[in-house]
Amino acid sequence: MNFIAHIRHLDNSEQPLSQHLSSVGELASEFASKIDMSNAGLVLGLLHDFGKFSYKFQNYLNSAKGRIDPDQDSFIDPVESKGRIDHSSAGAQYVWENLKNIGGAGQGRLCGQILALCIASHHSGLINCLKRDGSPTFCNRMRKEDTKTNLEECKSNGRYSNPELIEKLENLLKEEFVYKMFNRLRKIVTFPEFANEEYSEIDAFTLGLLVRFLFSCLVDADRIDSAEFENPHRKDQRIGQREWLNWDIAIDRLDQRMLQFESTSEINKTRSKISDAVRLRAFDPQGIYTLTVPTGGGKTLTSLRYALLHAKKHKLSRIFYVVPFTTIIEQNAAVVRNILENSDDKFQWVLEHHSDIEPHRQSWRVKLAAENWDLPIVFTTTVQFLETFFGNGTQGVRRLHQLANSVLIFDEVQTLPIKCVHMFCNVLNFLSKNAGTTAILCTATQPLLNQGLPNKQYGTLKMAPNSELLPANLTIEDQFKRVNIQPIVNSIGFKLDEVKELAIQQMKENGSCLVIVNTKKWARNLYQCCAQNINFDSVFHLSTNQYPEDRKQKLLKVKKRLEAQKNVLCISTQLIEAGVDISFASVIRFLAGLDSIVQASGRCNRNRELIDVNGLPCMGTVNVIKINSVIEPLGNLTDIK
Repeated sequence: MNFIAHIRHLDNSEQPLSQHLSSVGELASEFASKIDMSNAGLVLGLLHDFGKFSYKFQNYLNSAKGRIDPDQDSFIDPVESKGRIDHSSAGAQYVWENLKNIGGAGQGRLCGQILALCIASHHSGLINCLKRDGSPTFCNRMRKEDTKTNLEECKSNGRYSNPELIEKLENLLKEEFVYKMFNRLRKIVTFPEFANEEYSEIDAFTLGLLVRFLFSCLVDADRIDSAEFENPHRKDQRIGQREWLNWDIAIDRLDQRMLQFESTSEINKTRSKISDAVRLRAFDPQGIYTLTVPTGGGKTLTSLRYALLHAKKHKLSRIFYVVPFTTIIEQNAAVVRNILENSDDKFQWVLEHHSDIEPHRQSWRVKLAAENWDLPIVFTTTVQFLETFFGNGTQGVRRLHQLANSVLIFDEVQTLPIKCVHMFCNVLNFLSKNAGTTAILCTATQPLLNQGLPNKQYGTLKMAPNSELLPANLTIEDQFKRVNIQPIVNSIGFKLDEVKELAIQQMKENGSCLVIVNTKKWARNLYQCCAQNINFDSVFHLSTNQYPEDRKQKLLKVKKRLEAQKNVLCISTQLIEAGVDISFASVIRFLAGLDSIVQASGRCNRNRELIDVNGLPCMGTVNVIKINSVIEPLGNLTDIK
């Protein structure tokens, strides 16, 4: 029998199983080399579909393609048997049996379990090693009877049909392999048997991240090779994209565009100073850095300039912008795409990957790249970033290894949910220490993730030396002072009608007013109340309860009215608070943490465009109000305190 891995849908061509295993092994080895574990990736690829050497799976595959008559004894009903023929356990059992007894202190058991876990899970998502009731899921899987896994049959058929593969595996899975893999593990994780240190919860967490990274390498390699067999042009696309990538092209295009920017205003001169100062730091070693720039200070292009030069210096593969809100992604991605992409480019530079992308707007190349973030510059959300590390299944984790050898720019990092802080810090520490990743935390209100966190034993960020990219001697505060922040005190707190009256008054006096509230319910109620008292065309409501396209169109209308100097009253949740390039004459902010208030002030007089009756620049006004505690108990809003 010719053992096959896949049968092409278009022309019924066969992909030999040995070819698939070898190709996936090469790709997984390449991906795992990012954390210096290429041989582990190779073994994963060579064994992931080892169970397809069974006659049962071959008969199932041929039956599904109509190659076996239903009246034949070898026919297997493809509908009834779909997903029921185990082809992943055999490879997991093979590596477990070969490694578990190597090493006197369990080194082989650990290495074998890591690899077997990835192989056994490559279609389902990582399985649990223990069930909630304490039963040993992993051990039971390794003891699964041969009549269900067909391991012995696969060994025999593999040796007969492809002796080179079996010989390669036998030469790999020896003591030397275990000790090399274990020594690499010890550089990542502390093990109490081999160090006079306590094995902490962070070490356990880090070991889990390592397993997930290797799992990502296998899943992506398997999906790539399977897709490229079905559509051979995909391989040309992938290889062509890699060969075409040249950071010098992007650096030159950005420099040319920055020369065209208007530089007569004081605020633009200051933005240029910031960009030039941060540019000099691009040649520093890799690590975790902060970029603390006032709102409206040009963080997007400053960080892009840094990232391009840093990627070239350290031969990195990708740049990621991780952004909390889709409104910021669309805005910033459009800016970067407009600068870097030309109509005559053979390939694209920028990928947007978030929930608001409409499928009909995506080319097949973009859809392909979104599967595993395979474009040079990727804009995605904080949710998608965390999903790669903590999501179920295989879709999200497939992208994880792409974060290695990259620059990660976290825009408006202060919006990170409190419950996710420790997970985020440990993930970033893992990538920075072990995967050649540089991270920049960008915001005007920098959270102290390297100190000041509760429960420090669960991990804080390990910053690079001299981690703030903006020089301390660069005085920019005066140029970015554009607003006066003032509280409006009410002893019992504002009620709905009082907020309405204040908002309408501010709009009439200043021409435009933005009200940022703390909850979606408040945004809806205040909008409905205001809309009954002023021209309907002047009042707008923004909330994540709205459809993304509807919200986008509303925001576009608001910007056009502001540019035309027409009256605007905008009632919004925090989605507009950070990163959105928009400027109102006045802002009302419901009481929240200081970082939220400062971010809200960035939506007021953003470019110092306000002038007084004498034609001189003047300050905008940000009013901070406290809502009646019965209506809005702040104790329930932990993320804004």
